[in-house]
Amino acid sequence: MMKKSQFIEISSIILLLVGGLNWGLVGFFEWNFIDAVFGLGSTLARIIYCLVGLSALYRIALWTKSHK
Repeated sequence: MMKKSQFIEISSIILLLVGGLNWGLVGFFEWNFIDAVFGLGSTLARIIYCLVGLSALYRIALWTKSHK
């Protein structure tokens, strides 16, 4: 069984990949994958954006902690 910390690690990496790829699609093709799948401005899309942001903050905190 996966530990809670492993789940958070893997989830944060996946969310950052999804967010990064989505921004790439927006920048190169003016197409937002998250909005296309979940609906423009939908609650679920906003939740995903919030989770991507929290994942970035979590990874920054881990990075700064490991570089002290």
